[in-house]
This record gives sequence, structure tokens and C-alpha cells, in this order.
Amino acid sequence: MDDGSLPLVELYTDGACSGNPGPGGWAYILKHPSSGSEKEGSGGERATTNNRMELLAVIRGLEALSKPTRVELYSDSQYVLNGLKEWMASWKQRGWKTASKQPVKNQDLWMQLDELMGVHSLRFHWVRGHNDHPENERADRLAVAARDRAGR
Repeated sequence: MDDGSLPLVELYTDGACSGNPGPGGWAYILKHPSSGSEKEGSGGERATTNNRMELLAVIRGLEALSKPTRVELYSDSQYVLNGLKEWMASWKQRGWKTASKQPVKNQDLWMQLDELMGVHSLRFHWVRGHNDHPENERADRLAVAARDRAGR
């Protein structure tokens, strides 16, 4: 299917963690530019890492889409964006091992993202965190609230 025929959404994601590991939260905001509608989601875990929360935010946002979609992904996580754009293909070729032959950290989540990337067409945008980007700031507030709930 031609990318241009797929519906377009903007996906803003963020993760938060107190301690690494510690209680963590993730959040996403999906914006549909054509209709102006939005959807958001968040959740948390009692004992996790910041990187896992950043990855889960993207996974949950993509899972919220009901059909194949063109996704403009906005994240402040270089780990997530570099993993998706550059590292994942090499990890897969090496049987989910790093260049130094170590197991890829968070492999379970990277494998979920790999599956979701087979369904959706993604373009990646880095957003500087805590820099007054409205959707990034909102995703951060949602992730922090989810982290705080998970820590109680």
C-alpha cells in the first residue's frame, strides 16, 4: 500500500522514572490532523527503568491505532529514536545482539516495536525535552502522574 493512502496521525510520547530502576510512567498523545481529534493514554509500573517507559509509550500509542497508519512520531528520547532508525535492523541481523555480542537490553519491547513498524509507516522527530513544546510537556505531565500513581 502506498504511504500516501494511509491516514496520518501525530504521536507524542514520553516516559518518566524516579530512580533507575524505580517507579515509572509512560504516556502518549495521538493527534489526528484531518479531524482535529485527540486521544491520550498513560500507565505505569512499580519497578522499571526510564528507557522501558519511553519504549512503552511508543508501543501503547501505536497499539491504540485501529488500522495501518502514517505516524509522525515525536519523542525526546534519543534512545528510542536511534533504536528505531538505526540500531534495530542491525540487532535483528545479529539475533538481537549488540555489536559487542551482548543481548539487547529491553529486547521484549524492541521486538514489539519491530512488529508494530511492520503495520504502520513511521517518521521520526526529536523534540528537546522540557523546552516548552506543548504536546511534549503534556505527555511529560501525564507520564509523571502515572509514575506517581505507580509509586504509591
